[in-house]
Amino acid sequence: MRLGETVTFGGSGLDRAANLRETAAALWPGAWVILLWKGRILLDGAGRLARLASDHPLAGAAGSAIFLGEPETPVFAQDISAWTPEAEITPTGFTDTQVQRHPDLPADWGFHELRAVMAALTPREAELSATARALIEWHRTHGHCASCGAKSVQILAGWQRSCPDCGAQHFPRTDPVVIMLITRDNRLLLGRNENWPEGMYSLLAGFIEPGETVEAAVRREVHEESGIRVGEVRYLTSQPWPFPASLMLGCRGEALSDEITIDPAELQEAIWVTREELLSAFAGTHPKIKPSRKGAIAQFIMQHWLSDTLD
Repeated sequence: MRLGETVTFGGSGLDRAANLRETAAALWPGAWVILLWKGRILLDGAGRLARLASDHPLAGAAGSAIFLGEPETPVFAQDISAWTPEAEITPTGFTDTQVQRHPDLPADWGFHELRAVMAALTPREAELSATARALIEWHRTHGHCASCGAKSVQILAGWQRSCPDCGAQHFPRTDPVVIMLITRDNRLLLGRNENWPEGMYSLLAGFIEPGETVEAAVRREVHEESGIRVGEVRYLTSQPWPFPASLMLGCRGEALSDEITIDPAELQEAIWVTREELLSAFAGTHPKIKPSRKGAIAQFIMQHWLSDTLD
């Protein structure tokens, strides 16, 4: 797909400078630091990704920071989730637009839910934010060695963990997920989860299982969720999805049947939608259907299907 890398989080040419990770602490003086708090990213008053000087009191120390790259002007990420605000916001669910302020930062700066602002970020800001969020979440949930249970330590500028007891090395987690545009003639197969906002429908998706190809995962997931058999499958594009650590593999498949039989444990509903109905949904005039959120690969693929630019 020629336009595939224009998807949100799709890549901005960030130089991750992996060859500098062993000595990244030497880059700390004069570096920029982006902050995250409980998975939320810090934006400045203009809605841009905020960058603090490494000597700012909130920047912490190089040993706990994650080196994201850009060797000419190094960028690190620091997690300040240990901070407890006097008036802490409470997450509000699927669409969380709340902003958490910090007393040691400008009054118009704040921590935002990444999914709420991702579509407004520049490609570089989006890639830095996604990388930082995924790595910080991995460190938060993988603090102990999977081999012996001992507490592991962060090494290689945040890109690896090491067990001081048994010597095991642990690497960041990435979970492959297929998400598929399933069509039959002029119609597209959509589904919805009961936890989504009212009227929201999206492409079907599911995790790839061990020993399974991308194509096999597409056919299995679609049949399990909707009862539809799929023939030819073609890869389109991918999207890192740091919630918490998925790699979305966008595919296109041709349905071999029409009749839908959903698994209630998988989906609340699945429907066939014509191109005209989907256009109406994107225009906000369809009486029932609302497309998936802006910035998600599902909306990206659907928009390119509507404009015949999937190739």
